[in-house]
Order: sequence, then structure tokens, then C-alpha cells
Amino acid sequence: MKFAEVNGVTLHYDLTDAASDKPVMVFSNSLGTDFRIWDDLTERFAADYRVLRYDKRGHGLSETGTTPYKIEDHSSDLAGLLDYLDLKEVIAVGLSVGGMIVQSLAAQRPELVKALVLCDTAHKIGTADMWAERITALESGGLAPMLDPVMERWFTEEFRRSDNPVYVGCCQMFVRQGFDGYVGTCHALKDADLTESTSKLSLPVLCLVGDQDGSTPPEMVKGTADIIAGSDFAIIEGAGHIPCVEQPAKQEAVMRRFFAKHNLPGGIND
Repeated sequence: MKFAEVNGVTLHYDLTDAASDKPVMVFSNSLGTDFRIWDDLTERFAADYRVLRYDKRGHGLSETGTTPYKIEDHSSDLAGLLDYLDLKEVIAVGLSVGGMIVQSLAAQRPELVKALVLCDTAHKIGTADMWAERITALESGGLAPMLDPVMERWFTEEFRRSDNPVYVGCCQMFVRQGFDGYVGTCHALKDADLTESTSKLSLPVLCLVGDQDGSTPPEMVKGTADIIAGSDFAIIEGAGHIPCVEQPAKQEAVMRRFFAKHNLPGGIND
């Protein structure tokens, strides 16, 4: 296990092939998950990239720190971790709130990011009222009552089977999530609107989304692609909110086509 103190918080991370000179891909995970959701894609890209995964504050094995959070707290943590590891010009891949984190990172520290892959995310997710209602429900009932509705947004009906061990594991990951970190990040999402900064991004950007995403549906993700000049947009069939778990091979193929288009390592044309 690897840990680093960044901005007064200890973050849990893993960096593959740390001593090599390969380019770097960093994964930033979604609300209520930890960096294990990227296991499959990490293996798929290991030949082409050093892969950095980390648990954002309040998730996985990382410290919670002071809550509530702002998106900028999370993006500053990622910038600090990259500085700690002396990494620059990374391919930053973010899912849901992780996608907002890497958008904020690219806007605030453009020298750190060479390209973005924004998975099932947007420049603004939901409304302040929606997040306030969720926070109120969490404070009164905790995480457990939210398991079924959250899983319905995360995964397709076909995937949500009790005989699917990966699905069962994802359920366990969610219910074991630290409560304060989850609520603190809900506050960050409630207040986050990256419309202005994201619309000014000028680097290669891929926006992808599962066709059955119940949290950030395709039209929402397409709306973000539309405000980023020259961005690419792709829909992954047979996936909900977390394609990297449900359809990793399809997500890999979409990413490799994007890399080929922009002459980035690991690109493959059809």
C-alpha cells in the first residue's frame, strides 16, 4: 500500500511501473467508490502507460479531512499528489465527480494534463436542491437505504444480479463507504458549476457515457461535450453509470480510438 500526505490529508494511491519512462494515465473515481473500480482498465492499459489510481479524500483508505468539501479541494488534492510524484502531462480519466475533479484540475493546472477522458460526468451535475435533498436523506437514514436506488443508476438490469459477484462486490463497496466523506462530496457536487472554466478548455477531450446511465444520462454528457471545442463524444452500449466496471472492453476500445485520433500512446484505429 502507498500513501502520501497532500494538503494535510493522507491519500491512498497506487502507481504501476513507477520507475519506467512511460506516459502516465491517472484515474479519478466516482462518489461512493474507491480506486478498485479501475482494476480492469489498469490491466488493459498497463503495457502503454504508468497508471496512477488514488482514493480521493473521504473515500477508500484516504483520510476524510475537514468536511464539507468543494470540488477545488478534490482537484487540489490530485494536483498535490501529481506534484508529490513529480508527474506532468498526464492523461486524466475521471468518472462522475471524478470527471469534475479532472475538469477542475485541467483548468487550474493545465501543465499537468495532456488530455482528458470524461466518463459519465458533466460540467454541472444535478441541481442544488437535488443534492440538498440527498444530503438531508443521508443525515436522517444513512447510506444503507440508498443502496438499491443508487445501484439502479449505476448498473443495467442485466448486470444487477445476485449471482454476479462483481455486482455483489460493488454493493459492498458502497455500503462500506465512509459516511462523512460521502456527504462531504455531496456538498461539493451541490455547489459545483464548472461551465465557465470547462468551456475554455483547449486540449483533447473525450466525453463518454453508458447508454443506460441513470445518474448522468447521455444527453447531459453530450451537453458537456458541446461546450468544449473540438471534443469527442461516445456512447457505450450495455452500460450504466460505471462503464469501466460493466463494459471495460468497450470503454478501452473507445479510449484507444480517441488516443489514435490525437496521436497519443496506446491508440488503435478500427
